[in-house]
Amino acid sequence: MPTIALLIASNCFMTVAWYWHLKGGMNKPLLLVVMISWGIALFEYCLAVPANRLGYAHGWSGGQLKIAQEVITLLVFGVFMVAVLGEPLSWRHLGAFACLIGAVAFVFWGK
Repeated sequence: MPTIALLIASNCFMTVAWYWHLKGGMNKPLLLVVMISWGIALFEYCLAVPANRLGYAHGWSGGQLKIAQEVITLLVFGVFMVAVLGEPLSWRHLGAFACLIGAVAFVFWGK
């Protein structure tokens, strides 16, 4: 579905925009980091806004779009956390993700 694909792509950009500087960029001036992050985030908005419009036009509610976006955000961040930041994934992360999947089930139930 185009909505999900666009949300995944937008979240990849936003995760990079928010967290790229934690690995190797901590010595850069904060204003520079903010400006670079804003530039990256522009691409995120160019994908997220159409994703939400498409989803809403196809019958998703605002709540469904938000819950789906949050789950995608955490999936993308989980991959980024392990692959880029080198942080371990633990059973607590997986438990939290399972709870979010429950939230998705509740919000889409009966739709």
